[in-house]
Amino acid sequence: MATATTTAVGSKSASFGGISSNLSTTHLNSLRFKKPLFGFRHDIDRKWVNLSLSLQGGGGRGREAVLERERRGGLVRCMAEGIGRGILEGRGQEGNFVLPERFKVVALMACAMCLCNADRVVMSVAIVPLAAKHGWSSSFLGIVQSSFLWGYIFSSVIGGALVDKYGGKKVIAWGVFLWSLATLLTPWAANHSTMSLLAVRAFFGLAEGVAMPAMNIILSRWFPCNERATAVGLSMGGFHLGNVVGLVLTPMVMSSSIGISGPFFLFSSLGLLWLTSWTLRVANDPQDSCSISSSELSLIQEGKSNVPPPKKGELPPLRLLLSKMPTWAIIFANITNNWGYFVLLSWMPVYFKTVFNVNLKQAAWFSAVPWGTMAFSGYVAGAASDYLIKAGYSLTFARKAMQSIGFIGPGVALLCLNYAKSPVVASVFITVALSLSAFSQAGFLLNMQDIAPQYAGFLHGISNSAGTLAAIVSTIGTGYFVQWLGSFQAFLTVTACLYFLTAIFWNIFATGERVF
Repeated sequence: MATATTTAVGSKSASFGGISSNLSTTHLNSLRFKKPLFGFRHDIDRKWVNLSLSLQGGGGRGREAVLERERRGGLVRCMAEGIGRGILEGRGQEGNFVLPERFKVVALMACAMCLCNADRVVMSVAIVPLAAKHGWSSSFLGIVQSSFLWGYIFSSVIGGALVDKYGGKKVIAWGVFLWSLATLLTPWAANHSTMSLLAVRAFFGLAEGVAMPAMNIILSRWFPCNERATAVGLSMGGFHLGNVVGLVLTPMVMSSSIGISGPFFLFSSLGLLWLTSWTLRVANDPQDSCSISSSELSLIQEGKSNVPPPKKGELPPLRLLLSKMPTWAIIFANITNNWGYFVLLSWMPVYFKTVFNVNLKQAAWFSAVPWGTMAFSGYVAGAASDYLIKAGYSLTFARKAMQSIGFIGPGVALLCLNYAKSPVVASVFITVALSLSAFSQAGFLLNMQDIAPQYAGFLHGISNSAGTLAAIVSTIGTGYFVQWLGSFQAFLTVTACLYFLTAIFWNIFATGERVF
């Protein structure tokens, strides 16, 4: 009988709310019927009240209490098993639908990650005319491209520890402010001297190093466990779209009367605009939010485990973290992911111009298309991972499956890239490589919160620093390989082999269980 009742309620909810949810007799979500959109609202409300009474046992006092709640607001509680499945709820005015606060948080976080990557990519495009202007060699291009990583490698660990202690809101806000300032100063530094340029780019990387740990912690606090992969997929979708925005807008703005300085001014201004919305609208924790509904807050809290923050003044247990193989699985995964990612991010415009002799605007478009598909595939990976978990598969299986796709797929695609004979075919292989590498977001990137929720920010910082070191080596190494051998093929093959070896290591040692 309970099952039949639940099914009936679910179907009604789907027909009037537009979104289905799994119901039980123990927990109910809040759902408010607003202004009478239908002529038979009164009958519907009465049926909801009768159903609520039947589920609660329906005594005299129970009936009076439920009727009173119905008279005051027509609230009916429906179960969500710890997760609000996209129900539009909130404290809006009568007749209005209000998005859940966690959706606003992930939207703003996606915008921040978009700016994070767009600001990086500006230099990848602008470096072509800058190199022609200043007469830089291919090897020096690699040094300039990697200079932002010099600061990034140090701030990852520090930023992760700060996020664990103070939360993500303040840390990401300071990060956006400082990297927007560095973006603004970049064209001046390039015209002043090469040392000034390298110093500003290193400072830029120092500010951006806090972005990933802050994103991870913010989303782990605002989303239940079985929504977290999708939330990360959406935020990282913004990150990858930043590549598209940067690659497409930068040559367009540079071709205007403003010149090379134009895109740097544009993206630094957008960063300051985002900062205003973030500081005014987002709380560090859902419990601190003054605009979240009580029902959404309970959904978030019931859908995740409460992990106490590190004690004040307590140092993260570095030796303990490094003593377990699941930690090393994450570190090696981050190394491989960053190695391949930054090779493609930093060198694709140069690759298309060098190998296929396309002009700068065409190179930007060929380079932008793969990043756009990567944004979509990252969301697909997150949704698929959450589906596996809801279907009863273990976290370990979900993380290993997603990460295997994220490494084996790009490795095969990069090997095929060596045989591309046209820019269109090359773009297809790069698109496949980047699209499948986005599955890593539902693998090692989430796994830090799985094995060490209390120190996830610090662990992210450790692994990201190791990955950044690998990115520096790969970015500079690509330049020397191209100058030495006159082709990209050898380095693409090395990168593919690294993908395969790390996939094996990951499947042997990774776990979705809590270790620390």
